[in-house]
Amino acid sequence: MYSLPTLSLCSGCVRFAPPPRSAATKRRRLQIRAMRAVVQRVASASVEVEGRTVSEIGPGLLVLVGIHDSDTDSDADYICRKVLNMRLFTNESTGRGWDQNVMQKNYGVLLVSQFTLYGILKGNKPDFHVAMPPQKAKPFYESLVERFRKAYSPDAVKDGIFGAMMKVNLVNDGPVTMQLDSLQSTRNAETAAEEPGK
Repeated sequence: MYSLPTLSLCSGCVRFAPPPRSAATKRRRLQIRAMRAVVQRVASASVEVEGRTVSEIGPGLLVLVGIHDSDTDSDADYICRKVLNMRLFTNESTGRGWDQNVMQKNYGVLLVSQFTLYGILKGNKPDFHVAMPPQKAKPFYESLVERFRKAYSPDAVKDGIFGAMMKVNLVNDGPVTMQLDSLQSTRNAETAAEEPGK
């Protein structure tokens, strides 16, 4: 139910204060609209499709990628740059942990598209309407893979098969798992703060 505006008085003026927003409205405004990556440090990882191994890496990073419907090239650039530079590995020369990135270790990167990262439960059933539609997401995801290969090494970056039913096998090393959202979430927050009445 929508409550009536509250009349408030101040010295020399009369104004209407907006009614308090519901918790559901606040939650909707706080929803992140960004590319999402779940990054796992692995001893090994592979992808199987119809019983056949299509990609595999040894030590390195398994990256599950969720693409939001509003994602742009800047989101892809951010995810690529941050994943490749995350210091998740030990420097064997100095013994310092969390000191080197995947490129410094010459390790592999396995990218897997996963639209379910943008699943929203409605009751007990997941809804994926905020994920980018497949016909638009496929070329966008392929451009993301190409970004990784150009920024690192074509031979070091592997991926699964977009849209296929995949079995992803991994040995999580640690375990170490990080969730990363692109800068679009920050842009949305700034936009909401700048808009009048929000």
